[in-house]
Amino acid sequence: MTTPDFPVAYRHRIALQLGDSAQAYFDAMDALPLRGLRQNPFKPPDIPLETLVDGLGETVPWAASARYLSMSSTAGAHALHEAGAYYIQEPSAMLPATLLAVKPGETVLDLCAAPGGKSTQLAAAMAGVGTLVCNEPVPSRAAILSRNLERMGVTNAVVVSMDPSRLAERWPLLFDAILVDAPCSGEGMFRRHPETRLEWDACAPSRCAARQLHICESALAMLKVGGRLCYSTCTFNEVENEHVIAALRKAHPALMPLPYSVSIGHGKALSAQDGQVRLYPHEIAGEGHFAALLQKTGATGTQACKPCSLLTPASAVAAPTAAQTDGYSAFCQTYAHGAMPTPNAALGEALLAAPPLPPLSGVKVLRAGLTLGQLKGKVFAPDHALSMAAPMPPLPTVSLDTAQAVRFQRGEVLPAPAGVRGYGIAAYRGLALGFFKASEGQLKNHYPKGLRRP
Repeated sequence: MTTPDFPVAYRHRIALQLGDSAQAYFDAMDALPLRGLRQNPFKPPDIPLETLVDGLGETVPWAASARYLSMSSTAGAHALHEAGAYYIQEPSAMLPATLLAVKPGETVLDLCAAPGGKSTQLAAAMAGVGTLVCNEPVPSRAAILSRNLERMGVTNAVVVSMDPSRLAERWPLLFDAILVDAPCSGEGMFRRHPETRLEWDACAPSRCAARQLHICESALAMLKVGGRLCYSTCTFNEVENEHVIAALRKAHPALMPLPYSVSIGHGKALSAQDGQVRLYPHEIAGEGHFAALLQKTGATGTQACKPCSLLTPASAVAAPTAAQTDGYSAFCQTYAHGAMPTPNAALGEALLAAPPLPPLSGVKVLRAGLTLGQLKGKVFAPDHALSMAAPMPPLPTVSLDTAQAVRFQRGEVLPAPAGVRGYGIAAYRGLALGFFKASEGQLKNHYPKGLRRP
């Protein structure tokens, strides 16, 4: 199949934008796209990953724990992928979360978070301490986001699905750091998805910019004074990038750029003295991206509202019932051989171990911290998220070989080792795959049906 050419109008715009380097850009766009693999620091396998996964290359210069991954690699189909050992992500897309430089204990918002690559990267930097709120307005995409956070073992994330403006009404001046990876015209994906070149529309940047400004205004309303905002897109035009930042700074003079530099390997770096950087595929080993890092140094002109009340203990937002905690306690007494996560909240029927929470009244919540499980009658049934939590909970474990791990992820019943009874965790290379319940010599599979391999 012939790769579609770029529209003449797009070629003309890039020629004006890049000048003498325009041809190098178009040559790069005809090369193979790049992808990367970011290891999960909380879920290392029992032997080095490069001995288990094919196609790992050099380190991605701007992202901790990330390696380039060949396009032919089968890493996405490996049992370790579903065990949360790594996240497959385009290398340039790893830059914004790196720039935001979140720390353990902070209150962080990923405002346009699906499918979850940047959220899981932020979670890794937070090391399970603090509160990470991940928002995706589209419900179907929010479900994918929630699933990826669960797979990576994140226990301190709250997943919500709301329009950013509605969150801004509820959570003014709440967050230490906010990432806005804004919906955009997607010119940076023209190499990975060349068919989208035919869909390019010269008017799209202006339409996208209006939406991006709306999202950024909501983000600023939720950002504390002194807080950091990283705005990013995967597109090349100035209308959605530099012009959006200029409009924000004009409306909010106290919004100041934070300078930085980006290592691009081989001793080279891109300087961003104005807090803005572009990643072009002819200049770096990755697809296209733009990122701007800003700090709210004082009142920005929109803050007539009072700060949101501090995050409250999860138990004050939605306390669990005595029956829920008693059922969980009985489960732990029966199966646990060490300290288990402490329940402190409930979301409907689900018992949770949640971080401090923002006000959730009127907010559509898909996940709040770690879902422990729920009562089925009078018996506590553990949730898949509990098995995936990092670190792995101290429950009985049966180690599977590669073939058994694949069978388990297909939902098959496996033979139980002698003496194994009741609930336990099926593991592969030291990482949890999910729960089983052993009886009558079988490991009855509790791997969620919606996640099973075909």
